[in-house]
Amino acid sequence: MAVQRGDTLGKLANRANVPLERLERFNPGVNARRLAVGQRLMIPTQQERAPSGGPYRYQIRPGDTYSNIARHFGTTSGRIQSANPGTSPTALRIGQIISVPLSSSGTRSPAPTSNASPSNRPSPSSSTPAAAPTAPTSLPASARRWPWPLEDYRIVRRFGADSRGALQPMLLATQAGARAQAVAPGEVRFANGMRQLGEVVIVHHADNLQTVYALCERTLVSVGQHVKAGDELCEVGQSNTTQRYDLLFDLRQGGKPIDPGKVLR
Repeated sequence: MAVQRGDTLGKLANRANVPLERLERFNPGVNARRLAVGQRLMIPTQQERAPSGGPYRYQIRPGDTYSNIARHFGTTSGRIQSANPGTSPTALRIGQIISVPLSSSGTRSPAPTSNASPSNRPSPSSSTPAAAPTAPTSLPASARRWPWPLEDYRIVRRFGADSRGALQPMLLATQAGARAQAVAPGEVRFANGMRQLGEVVIVHHADNLQTVYALCERTLVSVGQHVKAGDELCEVGQSNTTQRYDLLFDLRQGGKPIDPGKVLR
């Protein structure tokens, strides 16, 4: 969620429909008296918890890595990994819940940029809370010349890290009524709403590849459904901040983000 002129944390909490205390705890580096226009805050989901003193119950967002989650909450990636022994840090799944313990010193660093809530969907300048990870050195043979997820689109944000090192998933602008299409055959593993990303569809493909279609208004598939390239997955929604119809598209292999420009034809 982006700070607008005249905003306070209380106004932002009301706009996001979350208690002020939860908003403050999920943005420990934010100074309530020094909010800047355009500054972005992390909006907690219904599945997340932030008890006093931690550990946090945190839901993985697109582009997340242990290192950037650690920076946001003022802890270390090693402590997060120790608190989640059965979770591979290189195979994080969007929507997955992890435990985030606070540092023993209790110090917290400034909060990085984060995703907006669905009622304030990300503008082209927004980003997800993640440092740019190392992409796979080579792609499987199956990831070649996939079609784009929209028939009519323009790229308003390319995949890559911004000046702060936060990973920016690809953002495509389209027209009202547009429907995102599967870029390859696969199985729908997630088709539901997420507070930060509107309606989201995640499809798993061969060779441990996954595609994410977010900022949708309505999903058109169900979990467990097998789709082929070109099948319609969701109807793209309209941003309340830009008035555009945007689709956030994310591509991963084994949990590691991949530049879609290297795969889509």
